[in-house]
Amino acid sequence: MRVLLTGAAGFIGTRIAARLADAGHEVVAVDAMLPAAHGQDAELPGAVRRVDVRDASAVADVLDGIDVVCHQAAVVGAGVDAADAPSYASHNDFATAVLLAEMFAAGCRRLVLASSMVVYGQGRYVCPQHGDVDPLPRRRSDLDAGVFDHRCPIGGEPVDWALVAEDAPLRPRSLYAASKLAQENYALAWSEATGGSVIALRYHNVYGPGMPRDTPYSGVAAIFRSALESGDVPRVFEDGGQMRDFVHVDDVAAANVTAVESGLQGFDAFNVCSGRPVSILDVATALCEARGDVSPLVTGQYRSGDVRHIVADPSRAAEVLDFRAVIDPAEGLHEFATAPLRGI
Repeated sequence: MRVLLTGAAGFIGTRIAARLADAGHEVVAVDAMLPAAHGQDAELPGAVRRVDVRDASAVADVLDGIDVVCHQAAVVGAGVDAADAPSYASHNDFATAVLLAEMFAAGCRRLVLASSMVVYGQGRYVCPQHGDVDPLPRRRSDLDAGVFDHRCPIGGEPVDWALVAEDAPLRPRSLYAASKLAQENYALAWSEATGGSVIALRYHNVYGPGMPRDTPYSGVAAIFRSALESGDVPRVFEDGGQMRDFVHVDDVAAANVTAVESGLQGFDAFNVCSGRPVSILDVATALCEARGDVSPLVTGQYRSGDVRHIVADPSRAAEVLDFRAVIDPAEGLHEFATAPLRGI
């Protein structure tokens, strides 16, 4: 198939491009080369065309003969403050709307969309007495006292984290999360209006070689890894017990190839995850142990609005999309501890 890949020069996009080519697909690779993602003086990779997806005429020029669009281009991260909102809305949501309109005009009716676990908000929690509950936001007084876990909003009992499935309520808690949910909503409406097919891949914590170095928008794996590279130690917030799912970038690329080749119709969303939950402290410890000379520092500090636990259910992706991650985080994180990072 002929595949238009946006964000093709990025951390995830480069791996998807290679995996698509290995699978025999013709890849039309485009990227806006935003300085925040690639640095001020980054050169355009030879196989990639410079295209800002917000530019309708530029998008139209690269859609000729395209069978499916694999849309990775986005401004990522939780956001630093409210001033980031226009950037997320422009590069993520408006760009997606432009892409969908141009796909319709070009007669292309298949989209694979890079979404994110952040659309789930604070995750899923189960009370031993009251079942599934939606805890209230954690109180600053509790966080200051070192009480980090949620309690049942009904009876105050301690609650346990549980796997989040794709039918969970979508409740974004950050600017980035709001923009990713908006992308999904635009794609869903486009699918219903045009009869097109959309597969939204909700990435969990992606890591791996070539990950961007520490920036204000980086994920925790890059922050820990950058600290180690600079001679510092990973600084773990709260008590380190926050549970996450870390998925290797090569598994993410494989999920995209599977989605591109899928014959699913309508709109569907899938968790892209390892299926092997780990704590943030375990991640920091694994990186330290692989380097052999330092230990993480648990600070007890916290960031307002951080999610305590969010862990994915991989079963639907396995059953419906036939995708299963193959890289165990224990092995992947050991490799990542000394893997090269991408400079910004």
